[in-house]
Amino acid sequence: MQTPVNPFKQALAEKRAQIGLWLGLADHYTTEICAGAGFDWLLIDGEHSPNDLRTILQQAQVIAAYPASHAIARVPMGHGMVGQALIKQYLDLGVQTLLVPMVDTPEQARELVRCMRYPPDGIRGMGGARASRWGRIPQYAKEANAQVCLLVQAETREAIANLDAIAATPGVDGVFIGPADLSAAMGHVGNPAHPEVQATIEDAIRRIIAAGKGAGILTTDETQARHYLALGATFVAVGLDTNLLMRATTELARKFKGAPAAPQGKTTY
Repeated sequence: MQTPVNPFKQALAEKRAQIGLWLGLADHYTTEICAGAGFDWLLIDGEHSPNDLRTILQQAQVIAAYPASHAIARVPMGHGMVGQALIKQYLDLGVQTLLVPMVDTPEQARELVRCMRYPPDGIRGMGGARASRWGRIPQYAKEANAQVCLLVQAETREAIANLDAIAATPGVDGVFIGPADLSAAMGHVGNPAHPEVQATIEDAIRRIIAAGKGAGILTTDETQARHYLALGATFVAVGLDTNLLMRATTELARKFKGAPAAPQGKTTY
């Protein structure tokens, strides 16, 4: 048995756009419905959804049965001892690609790279568990570093100021722009569509691409998503399971009960 090749990391390196979906329902049953849809990647959210290690494991196992889709997991935090422990645990579950929120400096990015890797390149603790198929992949500890994929989130003014250095950090495979937090940090709470925010996002995408790294973002607006892809963004989430369910149920109730229409605003994270 060999260490699985990370197809998402490979696609980023080859500049192939990858279309994804955000998973926030924290349930492997609904995850399987989404896994069968054909998205390139599915993000299991551990930051803003009620997921724990067991529910993330269940969802990763479900997604693994659908080779067309790649499981990515977002840790709730990446800094300090708690962040290091969570990164290690998520990797031990067999999740090869992690998204880490609120990365503001190249120093933080470098530390995350170390957390993702076994010695001598990093500080990840030995003990691959499911990731090594409990020892059935004998070369896992020697091959894992090449297959893990680190995505960091830039979502503050400080992160944007340090974006070139963050994106240039060896071992950072992609930078995800968080429109909701970024708009709040820029003084436009709840309004990521503000022209100043959008100009910053577009500039950020160009800077990330110039650094040779994958640029990512999430939006539920189709026109906006296609615009980001045209700019060269290589991993774009085009919806959220929670938002899809909210809109569909609200619309169905409206048809029969005259309830208010579902909100039509753009949803971003």
